[in-house]
Amino acid sequence: MSTDLVAFTPDTDIHRAIGILLKNRFSGAPVVDEQGKLVGVLSSKDCLRVAFSASYHKEPGGTVSDYMSREVKTVDAAADIVEVAEMFVKGPYRRFPVMENGRMVGLLNRRDILKAIEDFW
Repeated sequence: MSTDLVAFTPDTDIHRAIGILLKNRFSGAPVVDEQGKLVGVLSSKDCLRVAFSASYHKEPGGTVSDYMSREVKTVDAAADIVEVAEMFVKGPYRRFPVMENGRMVGLLNRRDILKAIEDFW
């Protein structure tokens, strides 16, 4: 699980957010409000919508809140690794925010699960 996270606020300029994702080679990042509450996720798929809108509809951009996914699937910090692996296998998600007592404490991606499973071998 990653705990040193890049996160955006809903009012972050979308082009700035895309630049940060590209620079850090991330496929997405959580979006949090002023109190640090998770309100969405910005994925590379969401960013593709920006490029499509800019080229096809001649719309220049906007903010992260204009494009982010608002329905976020999360995992509890105490979740079993097998349970989380199954969530990755059965769903389209590449990352899950990890929650503890209603606060995001990290981000778990597919690679994190593969690394943990490798330790069992």
